[in-house]
Amino acid sequence: MRETGPPAEGVRAIVRRSLAEDLPWGDVTSEAIIPPEATAAGRFVAREEGVVSGLSVAARVFEEVDPSIIVRPCRADGDCIGAGDVLAEVGGPARAILSGERTALNLLQRMCGIATATRRYVDAIAGTSASIVDTRKTVPGLRLLDKYAVRCGGGANHRFSLSDAVLIKDNHLALAGAAGDALTAAVRRARASIPHTVKVEVEVDRLDQIEPALAAGADIILLDNMPPAELRVAVDLIRGRAFTEASGGITLDSVRAVAESGVDLISIGALTHSVRALDISLEL
Repeated sequence: MRETGPPAEGVRAIVRRSLAEDLPWGDVTSEAIIPPEATAAGRFVAREEGVVSGLSVAARVFEEVDPSIIVRPCRADGDCIGAGDVLAEVGGPARAILSGERTALNLLQRMCGIATATRRYVDAIAGTSASIVDTRKTVPGLRLLDKYAVRCGGGANHRFSLSDAVLIKDNHLALAGAAGDALTAAVRRARASIPHTVKVEVEVDRLDQIEPALAAGADIILLDNMPPAELRVAVDLIRGRAFTEASGGITLDSVRAVAESGVDLISIGALTHSVRALDISLEL
């Protein structure tokens, strides 16, 4: 099933902020040398293989610059593409196309890069029961697009914000008490303060923290920086009493072994915090 695009109002806000940054008082180069009546046509072309994400966002950029620009997508978000493939065609006033080019490419290239990286992780664990999920390690202001791109690559979204779910991490436990009754009490305090529809997740980095978290009713246990052998022991200890999530330093080389430990979720910060943009050009 294809992903529906990110919410229009959120995209519009991101695009407007981005254009305000790049066009604070116009495109002085294009306005100086391109006749106002000139028109142009071009194509977004991939220079390497990857996964598409963000075509509607790129189109929104041009719509904001000049509604008369026409963008015709040639592929869909989630599609696999190769070098030389045309993602979309654009046509309209030349000045306006040049003014929106960099903002459109910046957003499109980043989103395609995230989708591509996600698909590589998803493919690496194919046949296991685990799912790849993202984190909150996103570019400030671009989380809506970053997380949509993860879905285009076949991954799933973790919580979107601090308001969505309880995740008691190491620094919370360092202040509340990290083991035994203190950990149990921290989980119970969280449970007592939230609606019954909100999940509670607890990060642990030692096996002896698992039982206190389960005893307090944690819904998800985040197993942080554990090697695959220790993850297997942790999964056996939990025995389906909570969802399990592995996180911390997981790479394409190690993700298969992590998935084969039996965890339900594998969260990868690198999907968004340090992803390489896909090489795409706008050829006029």
